[in-house]
Amino acid sequence: MTKKILIAEDYADSRKMLKTFFESSGYDVLEASDGYEAVEKAVEERPNLILMDVAMPALDGVQAAYVIRQHDSLADVPILAITAYDDFYHDSARKAGCNEVLRKPVDVSKLEPLVRHYLQQ
Repeated sequence: MTKKILIAEDYADSRKMLKTFFESSGYDVLEASDGYEAVEKAVEERPNLILMDVAMPALDGVQAAYVIRQHDSLADVPILAITAYDDFYHDSARKAGCNEVLRKPVDVSKLEPLVRHYLQQ
């Protein structure tokens, strides 16, 4: 069964780059452009892993992660927070239920093994 990754990122170029990379690695990729859409897609599609940009319009990634964690069926889905403001958001992202907090720009050569690690659990 192919693993599903939800990429929640408000910048279309970043989303497209990550989507292209993970699809070429054999994953199914879902996309969300803000926190509300991320919550909606997570509830509907039940991804195996979520890459969550922290600074998004409407509902930010920290709030979206918190809402996602309130759903029993999503409680164990790994959420990897991605932010340019690591120190500022690190604690709040972890408290909201994010498994990791990664810095932008994302180095996919380091991200891919981390994703593989969480998807093997």
